[in-house]
Amino acid sequence: MSREIIIGIDAGTSVIKSVAFDLSGRQLDVASRPNSYDTGPGGAVTQPLARTWSDCAATLRALADKMPDLPSRVAAIAVTGQGDGTWLVGADNTPVGDGWLWLDARAGDLAEEMRRRDGDTARYMATGTGLNACQQGAQLAYMQTHMPEALAQAECALHCKDWLYLKLTGERVTDPSEGSFTFGDFRTRTYDDGVLEFLGLTAQRHLLPPMCDGTATQHALTPEAAEATGLRAGTPVALGHVDVTCTTLGGGGYLPGQDTGCTIVGTTGVHIGCKQDTDVQLNPAERTGYVMTMPVPGVVAHLQTNMAGTMNIDWVLGLARDVCTALGVEVTQERLLEHVERWMADSPPGHLIYHPHISEAGERGPFIDQTARSSFIGLSTAHGFADLVRGAVEGLAMASRDCYSAMGPIPASVTLTGGAARSDALRATLAATLGASVRRSSRAEAGAAGAAMIAAVGTGVYADMTACIQDWVVPTLTDPEAPDPSLSAIYDRVYPQYVASRAAVRPIWHAMAQHRSTLV
Repeated sequence: MSREIIIGIDAGTSVIKSVAFDLSGRQLDVASRPNSYDTGPGGAVTQPLARTWSDCAATLRALADKMPDLPSRVAAIAVTGQGDGTWLVGADNTPVGDGWLWLDARAGDLAEEMRRRDGDTARYMATGTGLNACQQGAQLAYMQTHMPEALAQAECALHCKDWLYLKLTGERVTDPSEGSFTFGDFRTRTYDDGVLEFLGLTAQRHLLPPMCDGTATQHALTPEAAEATGLRAGTPVALGHVDVTCTTLGGGGYLPGQDTGCTIVGTTGVHIGCKQDTDVQLNPAERTGYVMTMPVPGVVAHLQTNMAGTMNIDWVLGLARDVCTALGVEVTQERLLEHVERWMADSPPGHLIYHPHISEAGERGPFIDQTARSSFIGLSTAHGFADLVRGAVEGLAMASRDCYSAMGPIPASVTLTGGAARSDALRATLAATLGASVRRSSRAEAGAAGAAMIAAVGTGVYADMTACIQDWVVPTLTDPEAPDPSLSAIYDRVYPQYVASRAAVRPIWHAMAQHRSTLV
């Protein structure tokens, strides 16, 4: 039987998925498992490494159960996963404690203090990335002070997808996207000694694994991994880039020769513009955002990330659910989501300003402030629940414009991925706020597809990524939806007020954070 299937693994924050594609990009089947995490004191958010691998292997076995003769049909496997965080391994590749996720806030104060140091501008100009508590650099620096025994046991510092790749192949590597934006230079795609010196991690350089580009290098599935997954030993495995860039690739955020952006409307909000690395417009005054290398020579994804995306909609819908529960009426999240379009239609646009910083970790794009919190401005007795829903959606759109504006001109067209992109009202609001046409990717598993595309190029199924995109991506995109001019005019008037009020309320965030610290 011919090998006509590529498996893309996507280990997200809440779900691990293994997705089968044919060689032309058609999705064949998927198997998934919940990927839960644990919380602890001081903002700790962790995940056991062994459990993550066990869950990943289970999805591959489940996929094999659903697809006849899968092991003999697999041409390659690729893996991507949640970015940032710190997953330490020691002797014999044994985990050193649990993995720190991107949600972990323990390094927040340290990251904020480091950002005030003179050398942070040079670090930012090399990495293109604002320092925050999510990143492995800040987390390792925190561990060096507060958990030196863990670093003493560690032999390598990985990320989620790197850990899974280690279990699949026995190789300790990371990809150029995570390696560069954390410790390196996005132009050279190598580690930068000056960055390590600024972070105070020169003595820990031995923990950094080599960078491996999955479009150029693959490793074989080990016999041990074959036994755990039910697949065939020796199958080529490609390390994908971080999930954000794989989602950008698979979801249509990079179309060669087109002025296209990509917004991921997920738990977080991610706003991305792909460009040549020589065209990146950095902002040394604010020092925010990320520059992540794409699996294409000389191309990077310049992005700003809101800490909270659809979490804001979940929160406002949670208010309705709480009221219903108190009255003895049980409603599901799915049922509430079905009413969002109606609530949006019942509320006039542009009447409220909402800052969508609902995450307890604060905000990281287009500014970094761990004390940032949400607020409504303009409420009166004339407003009802529908206005809160519209305000939350408009706040997400304003944050999107805020992020794109921090990176240069807003793209002419923006591709939307994520479940919330199916909402007609959300797409119309985003288009009008950005003043750009929007289109949606019908690709259900964009991250896994992007990883699989890396394997498709790496194993020679396609000569280059441009050819792969024509088959795997272009057919999945809907027609562009132009912005409503009258709605754009309203949001053009609101946007300066959104930005000004965000700046004005920032000192109050800090004062309130200080106040909360005094409460028992």
